[in-house]
Parts: sequence; structure tokens; C-alpha cells
Amino acid sequence: MPTTKSLVQMHDVALVYGEGENGLLALEHFNLEIRTGEFIALVGPSGCGKSTVLKLVSGLRRAQQGGVIVANREVTEPLKIVGMAFQSPALLPWRTVMSNTMLPMEIVEPHCRSFKRDIASHKERAEQLFRSVGLKDVAERYPWQLSGGMQQRASLCRALIHQPQLLLLDEPFGALDAFTREELWDTLKALWSEKKFTVVMVTHDLAEAVYLADTVHVFSQRPGRIIHSRRIPKECRRRREDRYTSLFSDEVARLRQYISHSQESCS
Repeated sequence: MPTTKSLVQMHDVALVYGEGENGLLALEHFNLEIRTGEFIALVGPSGCGKSTVLKLVSGLRRAQQGGVIVANREVTEPLKIVGMAFQSPALLPWRTVMSNTMLPMEIVEPHCRSFKRDIASHKERAEQLFRSVGLKDVAERYPWQLSGGMQQRASLCRALIHQPQLLLLDEPFGALDAFTREELWDTLKALWSEKKFTVVMVTHDLAEAVYLADTVHVFSQRPGRIIHSRRIPKECRRRREDRYTSLFSDEVARLRQYISHSQESCS
């Protein structure tokens, strides 16, 4: 599925939070390339700059040094081709699931200009997404009427309703129980295979990274940079049963070793 064409290029990027002596250097000499259609995972110690990469790629923050290129254009403002989902579903409690899912269509160009005219087709697309993620008969329910797993499924639908080229995920399943989390891994895999979007996922769960991602990038301690990139064998991520093989365990162990070395080098 992935092609050789690059959707995202980050070259020699640096970013500091704050100013002066109290400034916090989050990234330095950071380089990353992501191919169109690729699913990558970013792993590493807490506070190493993984979420900062998502902010830079989405245009929520600008690099102070280096270049961030997405879809052949320098990122200078929030991008319309991006969908985002976070650890907290952040659904608006006064809106129904359908209304929450419609939110990007109301505010993202060019959809917002024809939102009222095209609302029927938007709702049809939302219903298709609901079916794809295993949500049934919830369109008119409110977030507080749903379980945590159902809320996160709705959050994924909202992130995908405007058919983004790039889906950014910041620990989207971290707050869920193990059973629900693993169910949503398969849901996300199925959506990715069907929709052909590019995915960048931040996670602390190495098994999640190995099972979902084409490539896993390991970060150093802050200031963040990539110290190891691992292409994951397809045999590790075809079926649920693959997670219980020795090959899968070995891949997880290799990643953990690099993270441990990163932490020890800064201790």
C-alpha cells in the first residue's frame, strides 16, 4: 500500500518552548520522512518531543529552525488535510454523536461553505464510518451515554469525516482497558487499509506500535531526535494471533532495548 512518494518531510528541525534561560529545547536537529500511505509510530521516553512533532506537522506550531514540508508545501498554518484524535475523545457533551462527528465539516475549508447544502451526504458518510468502527444506533446519543471505547470510536469518526490525507493520533487508546484497546487496534487497521490515509501515531505501548505500524521510530531523551527506526515485518501485524508469536515478542524487545539505552545515557 505505501508508495515511495513522501507526504511529510522534516529536516534539521528545532523547537524551543518558552524564551531565554527558562526555554525548554524540545527538538533539535530532528529529521523525519513519511511516505504517502505509511503508518508510523513514534515511541520514546515521556517528554521527548513526540507530541511536539504532531503539532509541527499539523501546523499548530511552527518550527524555529529547519523545515517542515507536508504535501509539497511548507507548513505555515494549521492544515486542512489533517485529522487528529487524542487520548481524551474531547467530544462536546451538548452535541450528539452525529453532531460531534459533523464538526470538522462545519469549520474546515472548503466543506464549511457548502455544509448546509451537502449535509445529507455528510451524514451518509458519517453513518458509513459508524458502521466501519462498530458503532450502531448511536448517532443521536450524547457522549455521556456512551462507554469510553465507544467515545473513542466516535472520536476517530470525527477525525476522518472530512477524508484527511494525514491522520495524527496522540495516544488515542491509552486511557482504555486492555480488551477495548486491542479491539480498537483492529478497527484502526481496517480503516487504514480501506481509506488509504497516512498515519502518525504517538504511543507508549510498544506492542501497539509493533502491531499497527509499518515503521517505528524511537526517540532519544529531550531534546528529541530519532535514534533508531525499525521496519516491522508483516508477519507481526496481519492477525491478532501474531501478537503471541516469538517474532512479535522479539520486535517489542528490540524497541524496548533502544528506549532503555536512551534513558540510561541521560541518567
